[in-house]
Amino acid sequence: MMPDSSVIEFIKNHHVFTLATCSGSVPYCSSMFYTLLEKEFCLVFTSGRDTRHIMEALANPIVAGSIVLETETVGKIQGLQFCGKMMEVHGKLKTRAIAAYLKRFPYAILSGTPVWAVEITFTKFTDNRLGFGKKLIWEKQSMIKNLSSEYE
Repeated sequence: MMPDSSVIEFIKNHHVFTLATCSGSVPYCSSMFYTLLEKEFCLVFTSGRDTRHIMEALANPIVAGSIVLETETVGKIQGLQFCGKMMEVHGKLKTRAIAAYLKRFPYAILSGTPVWAVEITFTKFTDNRLGFGKKLIWEKQSMIKNLSSEYE
């Protein structure tokens, strides 16, 4: 079962997410461009292996993040908080992931840059257009399902 269609549309209508990783008890956030692979419900992005967020996610692949709409109008506030499992994309899925990423960001240069995915397992979507503080919560049946076989 997938999240509400309004959550999918919100993700598709934005292009930057904040990724939260952790090393021990020290959290870290980074922001990056993404595209959504809807069938797998994962965010795809590129980043070098030598970055802090990638090194931390390789040590602990359970991550969190957010996508937000910037507005000063309280009645228009929307934002998504999510949890998931991060992994490097390989094999058959890598071809689809790269094609989707380049379709959205044709100026991106992927030569040698690893492609990563966050398989989303939990979302909390706040949408004040539906009423002040309205939240839509979704959780995958098995909290962390390992799709790594599809990524190899």
